[in-house]
Parts: sequence; structure tokens; C-alpha cells
Amino acid sequence: MKQLRSAIALASILTMTVSAHHSPAAFDVNTQITIQGTIARLDWTNPHVYIYVDGTDGAGRKAQWMIETDPVPILTRSGWRREQVAAGSMVTVRANPDRNPQRYHALLVSLALGNGVVLTPRAPASAVSARATSIAGVWNGIRGFTERKVGALKPTPKGLAAMKAYTAAANPITNCVPYAAPFLATLPYLNEITVQKDRVLIRSEFLNVDRTVWMDGRQHPANGPRTNQGHSIGHWEGAVLVVDTTLFADHRLGNYTGSSGGQLRELPSGPRKHLVERYQVSDDKTKLLLSEVVEDPDYLEAPLTMNTEWDYAPGQRLIRFGCEPEQAQRYLFK
Repeated sequence: MKQLRSAIALASILTMTVSAHHSPAAFDVNTQITIQGTIARLDWTNPHVYIYVDGTDGAGRKAQWMIETDPVPILTRSGWRREQVAAGSMVTVRANPDRNPQRYHALLVSLALGNGVVLTPRAPASAVSARATSIAGVWNGIRGFTERKVGALKPTPKGLAAMKAYTAAANPITNCVPYAAPFLATLPYLNEITVQKDRVLIRSEFLNVDRTVWMDGRQHPANGPRTNQGHSIGHWEGAVLVVDTTLFADHRLGNYTGSSGGQLRELPSGPRKHLVERYQVSDDKTKLLLSEVVEDPDYLEAPLTMNTEWDYAPGQRLIRFGCEPEQAQRYLFK
């Protein structure tokens, strides 16, 4: 079966192909290939689902393709059912190929089944008629992930050197270390906020990350332990939750990750990192507006800003998932 390559605009496929696990740099996102064949194996796993397809390569030789896509929660909310993609099913796959032509490895754009059903990795968040009365509740970050806004990135010489030295093998997620705030909040997952008298709890589907924001007037401990998500204290400015976080552990991708137009974005965080976040319900009560400002003098010459939105999703429930190192490292081809 002929392997079809067609150049397409990057912007038109970003919403479907940018990975929230590791940078899409391993894939040629400006090119699509078409693979027709039979599903040999389905690994319905996290942080990535993998579909193995028996097909052919560009020269017509038999090849088994490893097709990488999103984790189970995102596919489930996008209309996928595990039994739809069972072994033995005939499929037509559109995907972005690995930049290494020796690898039969690609990032899924769409999968067409024999009955004409076409599955894509990320369906947009469904509109709801309910309106939020506070920041509490379940919120969907999938639309915000594609529409997030990141301010000018101004790394220090140390930060620039770290970004240039970055390799996929250095990604902490391969060792099941989750992203830290502020990048964590921009991922395309469900989040749940619970407001209590002395604290606010922010729960993410992604690698079961839970954050506690202390609201009882305490300060950051002078010599407290440094952790992946840091130590957070908060206060209310009217209906706006303001969160102040310090005591972050060193993190290889602690501030931002992703690549665009060939520009590196893999920016670490250091011991002097300071993050301020603001959570506010939109005027129409359908979205949660997040703004984040991070200062990190070891890696940033100037503060880095991020803005994203979560859609109100009161009828949905988090599908939490952990991480298996062997599965998380699969794309490294060790």
C-alpha cells in the first residue's frame, strides 16, 4: 500500500497532534503519511495509547507501524471506545511520521475504521448549559491547551544553554515525574477544584497531581522542603483566587515545554522560582480564566506569563491515571 506524504500547514494540525507528554519535535508535523493496514495490537495505556498497524512502508515493504496518540482520558472524551480499535480491524491512518526514517513510528492525526467512522485524538470540549457559581467544580482544559497564550520567553545564558542541551531522553516524564506549575495548568486534561475553609484543592488527571493551596493565613516556611509543585498559599481578591507558590524542586522542564517553528521551548526551573496565579470565573460563567506569572532568576531574564482557560464541565468526572516508566519511555526506543 502506497505511503502518501503531503505537506500541510503546521497551524492546521497543531490542535490534534501536539503531545502533552513529550515534545512533538520527534515528528515531522509539517508532513502527513497515510497507512492502510490491520491493527495488530492495541495498548490502551497511559500516558499514551499506542496502536500497532501492520501495513507497508513507502517502498511497499511490509512494516508494522507504532502509532502514538493521546492517553485514555482524552480519547474516551473524544468518543473512542477500546473495542472499536480491536486487533484485526482494517484501518486507514493519517499521521505525522518520525523524523528518523528508519523508525516505523508516527503521531496520529486520524484513524478511519472499515465502517466509515473516523476517530481523531482530541474532540473539542462540549458546550454545557450549566453556569458556574464559583471556581469550585470540574473544568476541561482541552480547548485552553490549543488556545493558550505564552508571553515572550527571555532565558538567561544558563537557561539558553539548558534548552540547547535538551534531548527527549532528558524529559522527566520518562521517569514519571509530572510537569510542574505553571505548565501543568495548560495541559488538555480535566481539573477539579474543591474550596474548603482553610485550603483549596486543585486536582489534575495528569499523573494524579494534587495541589494544596493553604488559605489559613500561613506564610511559606523559611526552610521548607522543595517539591515538584512547590508550596502554595492563597487569598481571595473578591471572587478571584490568587495563589503564591515557592519552594519548587529543580525540574528539567519546570517552566515550559514544547517547540514551535524550530524554536526550543524546553525551559527548566530552579530553586528561586516564584509563581503567582489568578483563577477567575468568566463573566458568562462558562469558563475559568487562568493567568500565571513566573519569576525564575536562574533561568529567566524577565518574568514569563501564561494565560489559558478551562471550560466548565460539571457533568464530567476525572479519569485519573498514573505512570509506568516502561510505557512512558517507549518513544525513546531504548
